[in-house]
Amino acid sequence: MRTLSGSWCFLLHYVALAVVLSNCDAKADHIPSVPTHNMSHKERNELKEEAREMFYHAYGAYMEKAYPADELMPLSCTGRYRGITPSRGDLDDVLGNFSMTLVDTLDTLVILGDLEEFERAVKLVIKDVKFDSDIIVSVFETNIRMVGGLLSAHILAEYVQKQADVMTWYRGELLEMAKDLGYRLLPAFNTSTGIPHARVNLKHGMKVEALRHSRETCTACAGTILLEFAALSRLSGEPIFEAKAHAAMDALWKMRHRSSDLMGTVLNVHSGDWIRRESGVGAGIDSYYEYCLKSYILLGDERYLARFNRHYNAIMKYISQGPMLLDVQMHRPHTKTRNFMDALLAFWPGLQVLSGDLKPAVQTHEMLYQVMQMHTFIPEAFTYDFQVHWGQHHLRPEFIESTYFLYRATGDHYYLQAGKKALKALQKHAKVPCGYAAVNDVRTGKHEDRMDSYVLSETFKYLYLLFSDPSDLLLNIENFIFTTEAHLLPLTLGQLGNHTFNIKEHEEGNMLDFMRSCPSPNKLFPETVRRPLRDLVTGVCPRISSAKRLRAADFQASNADHLRTVYDMGITMVSLGEGKVQLLHSFFNAKSPEDAERGLIFMQEMVELSKSNAIPKTQLQEVSFQRSGEELQVLKAGPSHFGPELTGDMSISQRAVFASPSKVCTSLKNSRELKGRIAILERGDCTFVDKARRVQAAGSVAAIVYDNTPNTSIDNQQMFAMSGDGQDDVKIPVVFLFTREAEVLLAAVKADPKLEITLRAVKELSDLHSSSSSGAAAKAYSQKTETKTESAQTSSSSSSSSSSSESKSNKP
Repeated sequence: MRTLSGSWCFLLHYVALAVVLSNCDAKADHIPSVPTHNMSHKERNELKEEAREMFYHAYGAYMEKAYPADELMPLSCTGRYRGITPSRGDLDDVLGNFSMTLVDTLDTLVILGDLEEFERAVKLVIKDVKFDSDIIVSVFETNIRMVGGLLSAHILAEYVQKQADVMTWYRGELLEMAKDLGYRLLPAFNTSTGIPHARVNLKHGMKVEALRHSRETCTACAGTILLEFAALSRLSGEPIFEAKAHAAMDALWKMRHRSSDLMGTVLNVHSGDWIRRESGVGAGIDSYYEYCLKSYILLGDERYLARFNRHYNAIMKYISQGPMLLDVQMHRPHTKTRNFMDALLAFWPGLQVLSGDLKPAVQTHEMLYQVMQMHTFIPEAFTYDFQVHWGQHHLRPEFIESTYFLYRATGDHYYLQAGKKALKALQKHAKVPCGYAAVNDVRTGKHEDRMDSYVLSETFKYLYLLFSDPSDLLLNIENFIFTTEAHLLPLTLGQLGNHTFNIKEHEEGNMLDFMRSCPSPNKLFPETVRRPLRDLVTGVCPRISSAKRLRAADFQASNADHLRTVYDMGITMVSLGEGKVQLLHSFFNAKSPEDAERGLIFMQEMVELSKSNAIPKTQLQEVSFQRSGEELQVLKAGPSHFGPELTGDMSISQRAVFASPSKVCTSLKNSRELKGRIAILERGDCTFVDKARRVQAAGSVAAIVYDNTPNTSIDNQQMFAMSGDGQDDVKIPVVFLFTREAEVLLAAVKADPKLEITLRAVKELSDLHSSSSSGAAAKAYSQKTETKTESAQTSSSSSSSSSSSESKSNKP
């Protein structure tokens, strides 16, 4: 790893504890404590060998059951071929019928010291892999997996020739293949901006009908080219590759928002206009930031260090919220754009280690580690209160990668223990007879017939390196840099020829651009940084006694004095949109140590209140029906904060009709059938109130929304009220059923479409609704809900919009 010379140490002295107010301790009992003792050399060696066996279990299955296909399908025990295996849509753009998994895996064999298999695999690639195919592929994926894999294998083939006197027959064939493939990608760069198209045809370039309207690409897709293309130019003597990649990076830099220094996610390659202005560090943008820093490390070009630091300062200012990384609008960086984080941001702590900013790296990694322990794997996306948003886990390497870099930087055996848990989870929940299968849903553990090439090129590589001693390896890893696909490029490439220039002559720069770069201090007390975050997910905070302070139960978001008090306690409010805020607590933002302690108590009280934030029984609705010859079925349902509430003797009885599409987030296809009926619709993809408006417009007299999460029930879940958006335009009652209750209703309606369904208040409580005191009780409850929930609206009137999970209240 190259020292970032000419720069100053600049460590962020900010330790933030982000407490997302929710019932997030629901799974606390299932999160085992992590041993902090040092791992013995024997155990570490056993884990290293287990990681090796994991690799060979997957590699052997691919070679035996799938080669020369691009990927192994581990459940089918067969190979995935483009144009032969059933299409998965755009996901298949990664495939080119060029034995991708083997090419992507070559350098892992050298890391494992298996030179015999490496030599055999290189011969197979030279013999079997061809690129002259009429196939459209992803420029980004083909570059990082194939070009990167070929270049790294070429470099290592020459290395073992000299060091181990093997492969004496090798004459640079892999480099020639990389050059051939590089030239096939070049037509994608023929745009007015220099930013490459997202896809290209390997045989015909851009001259195919399917690419005639190609316009869009993602920031990461365009900005993750330079390492591979610079290496290709410097090894082959063909400067065009590096020149094209520099031009793309220059164009992207010019497209940053000049005020915030943030980048959007999707852009037009011809006009340079942003199509999606969301800015974060996850999907669609992640490896652009990675290549800004690594391009400096590999090539020594200071403009990339300056760019990285400008971006990094912006990210830490606008996107980083304590240990969490929340997407914002690039042009309005104080506006959050979504209520979840995606798994790809797990690479970020590793990049922070590389940049020398260790403290926030420890924080974010700890948050991710707790999410992993809560759900076994880090789900593809999770909400701000750490619940599952997208349940898939594709055996991604990013968390293990960051764990490896943190261990290398600190020597803290805590990270060996974290790696051990990740390894054991893969062994227990992903291993199948033919390799390792992705997990379709971390909540159910169901497998998916998918094993991406990066499982062999990255996931198992980083696991093996984590448990290895430097003396175990044929290579000195510190003489190489890892690409985003974990391919090895030697730092000596920077000496082969420098196609760069002085930043002062071409860009505006100042000393601040170079201030956040330094080698990480050895053993920088990571445990003291982790300690405040230890119970982030479970929501447990220390308690102290205090006589005079603002209590969470008394807090009103519309009270200016209350807002000033929580601010003095080090608590800030971050807008999540749609009337919701998130509370973030930092010791260092508090007015005094005493105020900081009061802040911790306040946050803990908020968590405790949220746990008991059940919908009162006076709010419960019921869905009932009686089939011929059977007993009356009564299903308890949740109410909504929009539309009329059925109270007293009020009821609606009518036949029910399934809406199409079921989630009602687009135009209805069966509006006629819904008219005058009770609409049945599925939770997900858009807000509850939007669904209600669509079925109301179709003429439905009421609506029943059913849950889309398996096995939920009023017996095992906290009931909640569906929230609206402040508009009073829904005039039909809408109720919510959890999955198990919904299954009873759905089965009955499918069996008898003419079945009459009745909606009403829960009978035994109806009298309470009509009592003279109910108005005051409801008002008191509304007041309490604001103090109990995780969010509040800062309007003149109090509101009660629970965000125990955004998906529970506003984003179904």
